[in-house]
Amino acid sequence: MDSYALLFASMLNAGTVLAIAALGLLVNEKAGIVNLGAEGMMLCSAIAGFAAVVHSGNDWVGFLAGMGAGALLAAAFGLLVIWMNTNQYATGLALSLFGAGFSAFVGISYVQEKLPERPNFSLPLLGDIPVLGPALFRQHPMVYLAIALVAWLVWFLYKSRAGLVLRSVGESPESAHALGYPVRRIRLMAVIAGGALCGLAGAYLSIVYTPLWVEGMVAGKGWIALALTTFATWRPARVLLGAYLFGGVTMLQFHLQGSGVEVPSEFLNMLPYLATIVVLALISRNPAWIRVNMPASLGKPFYPGS
Repeated sequence: MDSYALLFASMLNAGTVLAIAALGLLVNEKAGIVNLGAEGMMLCSAIAGFAAVVHSGNDWVGFLAGMGAGALLAAAFGLLVIWMNTNQYATGLALSLFGAGFSAFVGISYVQEKLPERPNFSLPLLGDIPVLGPALFRQHPMVYLAIALVAWLVWFLYKSRAGLVLRSVGESPESAHALGYPVRRIRLMAVIAGGALCGLAGAYLSIVYTPLWVEGMVAGKGWIALALTTFATWRPARVLLGAYLFGGVTMLQFHLQGSGVEVPSEFLNMLPYLATIVVLALISRNPAWIRVNMPASLGKPFYPGS
């Protein structure tokens, strides 16, 4: 039973990386912007967060550094696609490639570095409950903050005036502009906020989930997070559930290997990506369902003068 508790705890840990990044991308897409640069932003944020912890010894300084790196790259992306009207898809891919190369270059001297001793977290009393304690209540605080972030985003997007304005910009920027809302500034703020969340996910990966720095360590998680927004039909709660599902698939490979299951390791390594393809293929069978939930202006440029 302990092995299953460990598997569940690992699923929450792995799912948190995907959930935080996917929530950031969801905020982008609710404003009508597609950012394919999540992989690059997460890599740059991973090395920024890791380096900050190496030099400061404080994990929270590392998280802030990761968020700052993600926000900075997202701001550059936003200026290009929102003000200069460059192609969102090409610019996002360029950001992803830039992030991979830049993080590899900056991180050369940090490959052998080690972080200070990792603390153990446990909620008082709850962490001592058999089975449930190790599975649910001995997680890093960021796991619980990710769940709280989902609840806050649900309220923000569907209950607050600011969330309504953000969604209106993603649905019909022309109408929002006609009503006097600064569409470009709103989109830029959404892009920066989404980049900060992707940066937080990257920092969490190198500080808590691994914790170390290796070139290319994001290993496709940015692309899975991007797919999660479609999988969740742009709903924050579904993003969280989908992240835990993909996190479980990711950790299942290690559980099977530890259990002595005779399956080629290459097949186990491709399970998360195979699951992503299968889910997207199943969703795409009902395009009308996607159109109903997808922001109407997603990926479309906005020209205030037109």
